[in-house]
Amino acid sequence: MQKPLKGKVVLITGGSRGLGAATAEAFADHGADVAISYAASDEKAAAVVENLKVKGVRALAIKSDQADLSSAKPLINSVIAEFGKLDILVNNAGITEQGQMVDDSSLDEEKYNQQWQVNVMGSIANTRAAAPQLAEGGRIIFIGSRLGDYVPFRGVADYAGTKAALVGYARGIARDLGPRNITVNVVQPSVMPTDMNKGVADHLPPLETFLDMIPIRRIATLEEVAEVVCFLAGPHGGYTTGETINIDGGIGI
Repeated sequence: MQKPLKGKVVLITGGSRGLGAATAEAFADHGADVAISYAASDEKAAAVVENLKVKGVRALAIKSDQADLSSAKPLINSVIAEFGKLDILVNNAGITEQGQMVDDSSLDEEKYNQQWQVNVMGSIANTRAAAPQLAEGGRIIFIGSRLGDYVPFRGVADYAGTKAALVGYARGIARDLGPRNITVNVVQPSVMPTDMNKGVADHLPPLETFLDMIPIRRIATLEEVAEVVCFLAGPHGGYTTGETINIDGGIGI
């Protein structure tokens, strides 16, 4: 198998499970050395690192809570201290709070505000910390959500808003970092088989309702999404920047 990312160093935030872990494995398969950050699960993070090392790459897990904005610079510095550089940042870490309407008198404002803190401000903090350190020709990829620009049901306003915010921010960064040949893009998956989606399943329409909206009539696999991220990070993604890539089986057409 060709290794188009051999010699590159990638940091994937929230890499201990779900899409983050699948993306870490995909990068390792393409030859990149991989650092992941995680907030809570030492055991899961250690297992991901061991799986990556089996693939013949260097790997590191760093405990870092994205809700704490002061953790961003130490996170980036830890990656560079271990690997000597940083080529690719994948802003994957996030949380989801769904189910309450904006006019609900019992709206849990603290919980929903925390979602903005982690999904938006945490990603911004990581990006600000990484941008001066990124190698020339580097990559920044945000993991958004199809809900960022297509909202077919109620109760997701704040989550959708956090993901929409990333799109505008990414476009601005693409302008800022273009002279250094650094590309910045957003990948927006729809429903995927992750623990995070399972955690809000009670607040979402039944799966059959989703499938009725998707021409391909299935949800995305984690591997399909991860490979798009790797493409954007690779040599053939170098002329794609400021873009939003939907991986949604055609749900919005």
